[in-house]
Amino acid sequence: MSKTIKTHSSEPQDWHRQDVLAAVRKKGSNLAELGRQHGYTNSKTVYNVFNVNYPKMQKIIADYLGLAPEEIWPSRYPARIAA
Repeated sequence: MSKTIKTHSSEPQDWHRQDVLAAVRKKGSNLAELGRQHGYTNSKTVYNVFNVNYPKMQKIIADYLGLAPEEIWPSRYPARIAA
């Protein structure tokens, strides 16, 4: 589910929280379960991914969805400038 939300800004927008949750559910899991599979016992910790830059959980979710974290949360990853 590659999704870029169009706005007046040329900057790509992060996926909406509900879009992330829906994509994970469509693949047959949920964030709490993904967290448990990776050693997180408190599901609240896992859901912090929506409020703060949380690279470990961003990668877990992105890997599960077959995407790069930069595709889901582009605002958290500065554009790489080609040298």
